Amino acid sequence: MADDHGTGGGDAPDAERLGLRERKKRQTRRRIADIATGLFLTRGYDNVTIADVARAADVSVNTVFNYFGTKEDLFFDRQEEIIEHAARVFADRAPGESAVAVFRRHFREGLDRNAYQTGFHEGSETWARAVRESPALTAKQLEIGHRAQRRLAAAFADETDADPDDITARAAAAMIFAVQQTLIEQILQRKMAGESLEDMRRDVYAATERAFDLLERGIGGYAAQPAAQPADEGADEGADEPADEGGPPADTAASAQTPEPQPRPGKSVSS
Repeated sequence: MADDHGTGGGDAPDAERLGLRERKKRQTRRRIADIATGLFLTRGYDNVTIADVARAADVSVNTVFNYFGTKEDLFFDRQEEIIEHAARVFADRAPGESAVAVFRRHFREGLDRNAYQTGFHEGSETWARAVRESPALTAKQLEIGHRAQRRLAAAFADETDADPDDITARAAAAMIFAVQQTLIEQILQRKMAGESLEDMRRDVYAATERAFDLLERGIGGYAAQPAAQPADEGADEGADEPADEGGPPADTAASAQTPEPQPRPGKSVSS
């Protein structure tokens, strides 16, 4: 796979310590992956066979399978680096820097340099479209994401001396991944709709801050059902009275049905 679709920058130091044979194997693996990536993105993943890749790379089909167990592994050729990436970001946080703070900083810095991890780079829509058009690649991408999330949760648990199945570590990792993935998906949707990086830059930075603010402060009061409005005082006072159907008031109606006694001569009603 091409450099902008892997984690990038992780091979050079290791390569210096490897022997000639191992360096050649890595170079062959990278060459096959880069050629395959070009074919997948131009023709469509499902329209390219392993034989096509082998032919273009001038190697045998068996050689391709020696380096990649499945066709999906050939597309996601740096998946192991991707799975470890979030845990490495967490491990590299500055003194006093929280998990949320380091991932906010890392994502924002990724936007600054148009890093592949953010989707905010030229060509990201081509990559995203290739994945979305293939159910096999979509499933593989989800699998890689879940493995990376579990790896980060394990790093959280280890750092906080928590049980490996601690719900806090697992939930925290899930929320961090959810925020990042939501931001990336929004970027890719806009890229696929034809927007340029500059067109969306200001919105993307603002959305990043809002999303990480929610993550940092919580969503306890978000989207609460509005409180019931108190009824008018006048309505409360008359709530127990019978509805007015247009007739005379109750007292008036009662007095109309029951004639008022007439005072007798020499005697008042009050007596």
